[in-house]
Amino acid sequence: MNNIDDPAIETEVMPVSEFKSKSGLKRIMSAFFYSVDGLIEAWRIEHAFRQELILFIVAAVIALCLPVTAFEKLILIGVFVEVLIVELLNSAVEAVVDRVSLERNPLSKNAKDFGSAAVLLSISLALATWAVILIPKFVHLS
Repeated sequence: MNNIDDPAIETEVMPVSEFKSKSGLKRIMSAFFYSVDGLIEAWRIEHAFRQELILFIVAAVIALCLPVTAFEKLILIGVFVEVLIVELLNSAVEAVVDRVSLERNPLSKNAKDFGSAAVLLSISLALATWAVILIPKFVHLS
């Protein structure tokens, strides 16, 4: 039996967003401004994002002043960009979970905890990367 021909099965038409109707340069410009809006809103309402952005700026300035190669500077700065990316994704997950329901639910808790764990892992990676690059440069391990 072919389910497509079954009149009992309703097909739901998904609405197409206004963003999807744009193409070319107009789409790229819209995407850019939506991204800027996201960064501004994250700064405005997400305390953790503000802390991590300040940490990123400090780390970037320090990395640029360190006696390391350009590639190492890129890695030192890049791992903190990765922290910001993961924090934004975590904030997005939290916003969606809260939008669906503010009631306590084990699945909602899991979603938020998983996002938080991802941030913890990304910060751990950043710290480990800094240690691996900098410790040998400043400490003679014999």
